[in-house]
Amino acid sequence: MKITILTLFPNMFDGFLDNSIIKRAISKNIVEIKIVNIRDYTLDKYNRVDTPPIGGGAGLIMKCQPVVDAIKDNSNSQTYKLLMSPRGEQFSQQKATELSKLDDLLIVCGHYEGIDERVNNYVDELVSIGDFILTGGEIPSMAISDAIIRLLDGAISNESLTNESFDNNLLEYPQYTEPFDYDGLVVPQILYTGNHRAIEKYRRKESLRLTRKYRPDLFDKINLTKQDKKLLEEIDNNIDEPDWMKKALDKGHKFTK
Repeated sequence: MKITILTLFPNMFDGFLDNSIIKRAISKNIVEIKIVNIRDYTLDKYNRVDTPPIGGGAGLIMKCQPVVDAIKDNSNSQTYKLLMSPRGEQFSQQKATELSKLDDLLIVCGHYEGIDERVNNYVDELVSIGDFILTGGEIPSMAISDAIIRLLDGAISNESLTNESFDNNLLEYPQYTEPFDYDGLVVPQILYTGNHRAIEKYRRKESLRLTRKYRPDLFDKINLTKQDKKLLEEIDNNIDEPDWMKKALDKGHKFTK
């Protein structure tokens, strides 16, 4: 996959490209990332890329010409073009999955007080990462690129992609490490039983619990199964060790304080 990012501040991407999963994905030729300086395309005799808005108003607006010329010079008929904009659809895991299936993606980063309205005619989609204001589109473009790249085949292990938060509108279940007892806080004993079916049911129950508590907007979108409804009944009735869990604990290893 190729990702091209158009920006006025290319140096902001130095750390992003040289660390962790992104760096490994680039070195393994899983993704090619090209950072393009929009300033290189201005025809302004003073080398400016911004100007006060026509009709008056606060701040400076990015000029149409350098942005559009940068888009044209770094895309073709197969390139899918995004513009970071507060008008856009809010970015989600589903959108990340859709974009990860593309071969050629271009992201335009706005800056200052905005961008010439006519630039919207040269992109395929407007995207936002949330209802808040940033100084520019650079950080959102990094967030979107990161979410996409980790989904590419070979970027990370397939196991790491299973049962993640927002898959099927569920938050991920709690995860633990050793030691069993830390400062009086203990790991749920069901996880030590080796009973994979019981562990899977426990994790599903915790995902339902957490999603309903912290993200009721997502919870309302879940197509609950019969088992889900039974697990929710256990939660509502404060049943911490239902029969299925007791059987798993009786057969499996238990820690005692």
